[in-house]
Amino acid sequence: MSYVRFSPKQRKAMLWWMPGSGGGYEAIVCDGAVRSGKTLAMGLGFFLWAGTSFRGRRFALCGKTIGALRRNVLTELLPRLQELGAVIRERRSENRLTVKFGGHSNDFYLFGGRDESAAGMIQGMTLAGVLMDEVALMPRSFVEQACARCSVTGSRLWFNCNPAGPNHWFYREWILGAKERNALRLHFTMEDNPSLSPEIRERYERLYTGIFYRRFVLGQWAQAEGRVYDFFEPEMAARVPEGHFESFYISCDYGTVNPMSMGLWGLQRGVWYRVAEFYFDSRARQRQMTDGEYEQELRKLAGGRPIREVIVDPSAASFIQLLRQKGWRVRKADNDVISGIRATADALKSGRIVICTPCRDCLREMEEYVWDLRSGQKDQVKKEHDHAMDDMRYFVSTVLARPQGGFAVGSVERRR
Repeated sequence: MSYVRFSPKQRKAMLWWMPGSGGGYEAIVCDGAVRSGKTLAMGLGFFLWAGTSFRGRRFALCGKTIGALRRNVLTELLPRLQELGAVIRERRSENRLTVKFGGHSNDFYLFGGRDESAAGMIQGMTLAGVLMDEVALMPRSFVEQACARCSVTGSRLWFNCNPAGPNHWFYREWILGAKERNALRLHFTMEDNPSLSPEIRERYERLYTGIFYRRFVLGQWAQAEGRVYDFFEPEMAARVPEGHFESFYISCDYGTVNPMSMGLWGLQRGVWYRVAEFYFDSRARQRQMTDGEYEQELRKLAGGRPIREVIVDPSAASFIQLLRQKGWRVRKADNDVISGIRATADALKSGRIVICTPCRDCLREMEEYVWDLRSGQKDQVKKEHDHAMDDMRYFVSTVLARPQGGFAVGSVERRR
């Protein structure tokens, strides 16, 4: 196996289950900063434990989606296991791995826990163990169903995650309640990952700000509050650049009673500029516009430019249908709000997107877009002053943040 240096905390995450390790725990929870080495250490430990403790058993590997599980866990983990002598056979159509290690063969089933319906997929299985990557992103019903499936004698539960808010159910029940649940809790920081260079650590510390700095760099279960993009200042807006634009998109947050917002984005020298916008508030104007009128306004916004795609609020079925009938190339937007906010904050802070001065409604909403402190367990923004914010987020999530690796970072905390 290629040489990998592990920190004491990583070694604990790998070997906590071994006889004589102390504690007699039935579960492990590794939470804390990004890039802290918890995922690889826990993954190696999970397969080593399963391969030396069981024969012919079933296990579950769970992520927010199966695609995310493959990218975040298996891509790095499986080659490491093969270097240790594991023989791995993958049946992608069944989302199943058969892993033979030390003469013991076991099956590992892959599950995605995106929403409440996922609980039914794992129901009925008998498992000897489960590993849940990014458990704080999964619905409680799925997590509890997966845990309930672990009925084999000697079964154990393995959890890892980055922090969310302090009212999150997993934090309250599994981290604050670790002792009552006979679980080992290990809190990770970037210093616990010896393979992370000082340069990369400093890069993350520069890019993350506000609440996401506290959560993903410091590893704190911190409350989201204040302005969502608290780092943004009006002086960051720029004039529309002169010269040739390489490509154009339009992003759209659809509204009839609520405001309709559309942004025109142009690419120049690697930077996307929001060069113009359309914003219509039916309540303020005391009249509503039809889909046909909105399509005419979109055409005016395009101004004869070659629009590559129109990125549209996925709930706007009638408007999407009309645009396609009129010959526009349309894509439904990725509408994951929190990950979209992180990606948008990263794009703004790194200068990959720039809001131009003619986009007055977008600039106004940047000052008024805030977190909802009454949302309880979940991070939520107030559903006010969020229409240009949504169309901007649609553009970033759907066009800029296609799977490319890299960071998704953000700022969301009031300056004090």
